[in-house]
Amino acid sequence: MYEPNVVGDWQEYDEHAGLRVRVHRLEAAEPPRGRDDAAAGLTYFSVRVTVENRGTRHYGIHLEDGQIDVRVGPDGEGAFIDWRSSQFIEGFDVYPLRRATAVLYAAAPEAALAHVDVQVQLRVDEEWADRRLWAGGIGLLEAAPAAAPAGTGQGSLAHQVSAFLKDQTEPGTA
Repeated sequence: MYEPNVVGDWQEYDEHAGLRVRVHRLEAAEPPRGRDDAAAGLTYFSVRVTVENRGTRHYGIHLEDGQIDVRVGPDGEGAFIDWRSSQFIEGFDVYPLRRATAVLYAAAPEAALAHVDVQVQLRVDEEWADRRLWAGGIGLLEAAPAAAPAGTGQGSLAHQVSAFLKDQTEPGTA
């Protein structure tokens, strides 16, 4: 079964030796050119998509509007994408040991931001690469485990993540 990447993970492209991509820095952020009127009542956030070349040859990459899809909430509804404020990668040659980063500004209802999926389909040397998916959220780790909300039970995702992180930081665990 295919499992999505977690926001922050690198994903290699087998068909393009040394080329890898990641979605990272998913955070609440206001767009630099001001809010779009169509996003009234929504909460803005940004996400970065970085393409890195660890190979031996350069690749011409495109990561433009329509190649990044952002879905929010448990039903996977489309987020409002602020194309005017976003910065894309349009026909850039990424040489070995170099990176290029796109910054996307989007908006959605605040309650839906705990679950954000970002799908990326990179175009490399005029060929479409496979689509890749990253999953994450905004605000999952803001509350300390002792101050968890009353509805957070033993089986909730927030509880599982907190328990895992606590286990990783305790002495004697590996």
